Amino acid sequence: MDLDKAIRKVPDFPKPGILFYDITSIFMNPDAFRYVVDKMLANYSDGEVDGVISIESRGFLLGSCFAYSKKVPLVLARKKGKLPGKTISQSYLLEYGSATLEIHESDLIPGKRWLIIDDLIATGGTLEAVASMIENSNAHVAGIFSIVGLPFLNYQERIGKYQPVTLIDYNGESVDQIIADK
Repeated sequence: MDLDKAIRKVPDFPKPGILFYDITSIFMNPDAFRYVVDKMLANYSDGEVDGVISIESRGFLLGSCFAYSKKVPLVLARKKGKLPGKTISQSYLLEYGSATLEIHESDLIPGKRWLIIDDLIATGGTLEAVASMIENSNAHVAGIFSIVGLPFLNYQERIGKYQPVTLIDYNGESVDQIIADK
């Protein structure tokens, strides 16, 4: 499967100079979607993962497939203010701003091994924030899975100890290169 062909590249989104890798096009391609889910499931054998934490919002789609297939709980990491009840939160920096994620406090069971799932790893800040919430709850990070990795943004420095798995990496294509290739 050539995932590169299944991923839409959007120049200058969400601001000029940013090249956005839109994985929603994978969901429109049943073969690509099946490939991603099968690869995700194959990377984590039974017993390694007690539950999955998916990051809003595209991570929810992948995480639900994993949780359903592996028969493990699914926890949602949501943007601040979206969850009712008592939550824990972690703020972090993005490559073009800042944000806060929250998880229901009662969902993070101490001692459990949680796989973190998101669609794309850029700087690793989002994933590092979720890992911090897991560890602060006396639970463990079982790993990190994402479709796309942007290693040129040095995410390994932040989250390398969690052994992130990506299915495709991009190494700093410029917006001009993408436009020229069209």
